Amino acid sequence: MRILVKVIIPAFLLALLSSLSLDARQTPSEQPPAASPQTGQAPPTQTFSGSELFRTYCAACHGKAGLGDGPLAEHMKQRPPDLTLFAAKNGGVYPSALVFRIVDGRQPLAGHGGRDMPVWGDAFKRSRDGSTEESVKARIDALVEHIESMQQKNAQMNPPASDATTR
Repeated sequence: MRILVKVIIPAFLLALLSSLSLDARQTPSEQPPAASPQTGQAPPTQTFSGSELFRTYCAACHGKAGLGDGPLAEHMKQRPPDLTLFAAKNGGVYPSALVFRIVDGRQPLAGHGGRDMPVWGDAFKRSRDGSTEESVKARIDALVEHIESMQQKNAQMNPPASDATTR
């Protein structure tokens, strides 16, 4: 319990407070964007750096490379997972929809274990710049894409050779 009070809670608060400075750097443009000639729809008003969001919100627990070895990992009840193995554990296919739901956290997943990870969907929604669902989705999408870029390159699971093929 002392670890929770002395390490994890202050780290979580630090991450939330740092979101204020992140929001200040990532403000929407002053003028509304022009509609795309191809689609007739306006492009998103905000773009977020998945790498910067990861460093700000995820690296303290998951580590800079997403291996589950962040500075707070050893103080947690359950170590954070290695985020570079999503594709490897899913037959070589990165499960972006599942990763989105895990990061968002507002819809608990059956069999996903405890709720040790913050509910980032709510945290982003409460941040100064994240009051819309569109902004929350843009941040989570940026994180999901960044985590996809971290996947081990040889993520395709190769079945072991059978005895018939090795004789």
